[in-house]
This record gives sequence, structure tokens and C-alpha cells, in this order.
Amino acid sequence: MTQELSDSAVGKRVRGVLDGLGMPYEIMAIDPDYADTAQFCAKYGIPLDQSANTIIVVSKKEPREYCACLVLATTRLDVNRAVKKLMNASRVSFASADETKALTGMLIGGVTVFALPDGLPIYVDERVMAPDWIIVGGGGRSTKVKLAPGALRRLPNVTVVPGLAGDVPPAAGAS
Repeated sequence: MTQELSDSAVGKRVRGVLDGLGMPYEIMAIDPDYADTAQFCAKYGIPLDQSANTIIVVSKKEPREYCACLVLATTRLDVNRAVKKLMNASRVSFASADETKALTGMLIGGVTVFALPDGLPIYVDERVMAPDWIIVGGGGRSTKVKLAPGALRRLPNVTVVPGLAGDVPPAAGAS
């Protein structure tokens, strides 16, 4: 019950931010069992190269600092070079599910750039900006948001970064 209330509160924040951007968007209700990107795309027929993941990264040194990164599902976040440099940190890592929940109020599979804490830097890989539309998390595991990537530029604290993510190498044994 508490989780539902939390998801509802986050959902209201997400809608408020999206409404404030002044650009069209669509909230998609989905089965929360399919919130993880690959499963979501397969179930709902969404191309992986039009689905983007919000990833929270944390510095290892105290005081710990955080940022959010948005990358296409077909790429891999360059956390050890690009993000480390952007954060001006000697060591960084992906935030744990617990850290992500504590910082954002959102669960992995539903994290969105549209309801993050004020002042949190948001880095968007330039490839996210290329498609006509993208799908991003909706703030909970039961929603996704479809919108034009240009809406991202209207968020505070957003920086579009060339090379934030790299290609995902082919699976072992793939030809």
C-alpha cells in the first residue's frame, strides 16, 4: 500500500513536470512485470533504439555526489570515463537499487528524468536526441512516457553529451 501511494505521488510529480514543459507526451500504462527495458520492448513492440534508460551514478568518495544519465537501450553508459570526468570524481559506480530509491523515490525499471531531486545533474547521451520519439521511465514500474527527445532540453540541469554512451559489444558467440 505504501508503495502504491509513493508511485502515485511520483506519478503526479512526473505529470506536473511534463505539463510544465509545454510539449506533447503520452503516459503509457504497462504491466510492471515488463518494466525492464528489454522485456518492455519485446512485449509492447517498441524498438530498443527508441527506448532510453535513466541510470543513477554515484561518486565513491565522501561526500557522495549523484547524477542521472539517460542513454538508449542499444548503448552502454561510459561510467568509468565519460561520467567520471563529468562528475570530476576519481571513482564512480552505478547507484544500487536502494540508493536509487532513497535518492529518487523510484524503483529501477521506472526511474525517470522527469521527477528527480532539484539540482541533480542530468546527462543525456546525444544519441537519445536523434529519434523522432523515445520512451523513458514514467516514475514507477507501471508507466512509461513517450515523447519527442527535444522535450529533454527544457528540463533544468540537462546537458546533452557526445560520447556519454558507447555501442554495446556483440554477445559472445554471435556472428
